[in-house]
Amino acid sequence: MEDKFKLFLEYIDEENRDFVKDLNDYLINNNCKCDIKSAKSGYLVSYILKDNKRTLASFVIRKSGVKLRIYPENINKYQGLLNTLPNKMKKDIKKSSVCKRLVNPNDCNPKCVKGYSFILDDQIYQKCRYMAFMPTLNIENNFYIKQFLEQELTYRV
Repeated sequence: MEDKFKLFLEYIDEENRDFVKDLNDYLINNNCKCDIKSAKSGYLVSYILKDNKRTLASFVIRKSGVKLRIYPENINKYQGLLNTLPNKMKKDIKKSSVCKRLVNPNDCNPKCVKGYSFILDDQIYQKCRYMAFMPTLNIENNFYIKQFLEQELTYRV
């Protein structure tokens, strides 16, 4: 596994490499298992909670940069955090895809897991779980990404 992680790190720019290493250590030390799979654009690195086998987050490599897809099942318990995010992160959340299953369950595959309903900047959003919380790694976002994961882990216990 360590060899695959080292190969994955080669896809991470120098600016974010230490953050990714630190986040990996943090998640592994907080009851997550790291699962690494080869993908078309590099690697898909997922962090799965050992106790319930649910995915907490996954690194996704895109042409626009490396992103972390976060699955915040408890977002309603700490949604105030969303208002503290940088404007660019908020903008990306707001423009992400609407969850069709939340709006009209017949408009989406019945096997699709429902997305998230939450309040951001005093507006209610219903967003797709695969697109809503997928910030790009960068100096501005990394602090908030870590806070997001810390909050989610607090409420998943």
